[in-house]
Amino acid sequence: MFRAELDAIDLRILRELQRDGRMTNVELSERVGISAPPCLRRVRKLEETGIIQGYHALLNGPKLGFDLVAFCMVGLKHQSEANLKSFAAATENWPLVRQAWMVNGESDFLLHCVAENLTRFQDFVIETLTANEHVDTVRTMLTIRQVKRLGLVEI
Repeated sequence: MFRAELDAIDLRILRELQRDGRMTNVELSERVGISAPPCLRRVRKLEETGIIQGYHALLNGPKLGFDLVAFCMVGLKHQSEANLKSFAAATENWPLVRQAWMVNGESDFLLHCVAENLTRFQDFVIETLTANEHVDTVRTMLTIRQVKRLGLVEI
């Protein structure tokens, strides 16, 4: 893996797209101070190199009936490579798990979960998560409210 060499215009493009990925190429080019054709070429290059991984709509969970956001810290019984890979693969099949990280410290995984309500989340924790053959411990944290939401990278 290499660290990309980006110039000031590339960084402005990334900053603007991270703020609003829906803008047109013409609007983006105006914001970053170059004409539309080279702007589009730069965006395509950033996409091809994988720096821009995709574009997504940010949805309002509560308005869609998903009122609960929680984090689960999961400790495995054994941290062999096979067990870590197996558990990571299992998270792909759990719709409540929106993001998952392998971490170091007291836990092995940190799961970001979104559910319709507390009952649905509890059912997932008891019937699915703790029932997984590799899981030893699960600590959950229910969120109160989100106080900050930014793009994933400071540019």
